[in-house]
Amino acid sequence: MYDREINDYWSFKTADTKEYTHCYHTYPAMMIPQVARKLLTDYAPEDGNLALVFDPYVGSGTTLVECSLKGIRSAGTDLNPLARFMSKVKTTHYDIKDIADAIGHLDTALMLYNRDLVENTDFNRISNHTFWYTEDRLYRLSYLHQIILELKPEIQDFFLLCLSETIREVSFTRNGEFKRYKMSAKQIEKFNPDVFVTFARKTRRNITGLESFNTVGNSQLASIHNFNTAEKIPSEILPDGSVDMIVTSPPYGDSHTTVAYGQFSRWANEWFDFENAKSLDRLLMGGKISKESRFETNALKNELETIKTLDSKRHFEVISFLNDYWDSIRNVAKVVRPGGRVCYVVGNRRVKNIQINLDYFTAEMFEKCGFSHLTTIVREIPNKRMPSKNSPTNKAGKKESTMNNEYIVILSKNA
Repeated sequence: MYDREINDYWSFKTADTKEYTHCYHTYPAMMIPQVARKLLTDYAPEDGNLALVFDPYVGSGTTLVECSLKGIRSAGTDLNPLARFMSKVKTTHYDIKDIADAIGHLDTALMLYNRDLVENTDFNRISNHTFWYTEDRLYRLSYLHQIILELKPEIQDFFLLCLSETIREVSFTRNGEFKRYKMSAKQIEKFNPDVFVTFARKTRRNITGLESFNTVGNSQLASIHNFNTAEKIPSEILPDGSVDMIVTSPPYGDSHTTVAYGQFSRWANEWFDFENAKSLDRLLMGGKISKESRFETNALKNELETIKTLDSKRHFEVISFLNDYWDSIRNVAKVVRPGGRVCYVVGNRRVKNIQINLDYFTAEMFEKCGFSHLTTIVREIPNKRMPSKNSPTNKAGKKESTMNNEYIVILSKNA
C-alpha cells in the first residue's frame, strides 16, 4: 500500500542515546536522538529552508534538544505537564557555576537533615502514599524538595527534574513497568534505596549532560506549549504555513491500553502539584470513548471490522484514538508550508492479535490533507524503553507482545 524500506542503519544499535541532555530523565517510548538528528539532516525540505521545526507530541523533548544543537528554532506541545517540564529543562543552558554553588548548599543541608526540619509533612496529594513509600522516604523526599526551593529561582528546575526521577525510583513501583504496579513482598524486603544518594547520582549524571550541552551555543531556541493539536493549533503560536518540518513520535494508541504515559508521569505530576495529575490519561489521545469514527480509511478498514467482530469495546477504544489522531493530523497539516516535510515515527501495535498498521494510516490521512508519501523506513528497536509485553486489558496474565519495529513515515506537502 505504502512502500516500506528496511534499513539496518537506522537501528543505531551501538549509539550512545544519552548524549547531551538526553540523559536527564527516563520517559516511556522515547524517540532516540540519532533518529531525530538524521531526519533533520537527511529529510529536511529540498529547498534548504529549515527555520522552524514543530513537534506536536513533544514527550521527552528529543526533537527540541536536537534542534537546539543544530541552531534551529523549534516549538513543541504536550498535554503532559511532566513532558513539558522535561523539555524545558533539557533545552535550557544553565550556568555551571550556579549549579556548582547550589550543590554546595544542598550538600550542607543534607548533612544537617533530621525529620524536625521537614516543613511539609502533608502527603495527601500523593495517591496512596503509605502504599508506595515508607514514611522515612516521604520525609526525605519532602526535605529535598524544600531545600531545592531555597536555591536561586533560575536553577531550581534543573534540580527538581533530578528529584522527579528520584521520586519514582525510591517508590515501591516495579522496575520495567510504566503502569503503577507494586513490587512483591519479597522484593520489598530487599529494597532499601537511599533517597539522598539516589538524588546525588541523578544530579551528577545530569551535570555531565549539561556540560556537554553548554558547549553547543547558548541560544534559547525552543518554545514549549500546552495545547491539544487534536482540538486546534493557536494561530498566534503557529500560523498556517509557518512550519518547515515536523519531527515527532506520536502515541501508538491510547495511554490506558498502550503506553501508560499518565501512570508513569503521575509520580512527579502529583508531587509537584502539576495540573490533571490524576486524570491525565482521560485527556490524552483516545482518552474519551467515541461511538462513531470521524475518518474514512482504506488502510485499516479490514482490521477495524475484524476487531469489531471480536470485541466491540476494544473496537471503540481503537476508533477513539484514531479519531483524535486524525483530528490532530488535520491541524498539524495546516501549519506546514508547501514543500515542508513531515516525519512521524510510529509503532504498529496489535489489538486482539490484529496488527494496526499506524504507518499506513498516518500516510493515508496526510495524503487526504495534501501531502505526498515519500518513503517509510522500518527500523528495529534495540534500546527503546518499553516492556516486551503489555497488559491492554489490565487483567492478570492477559498480555500481548509490544512492537519490535518502528516505522518512520516521511511525507512532503504539495505545492
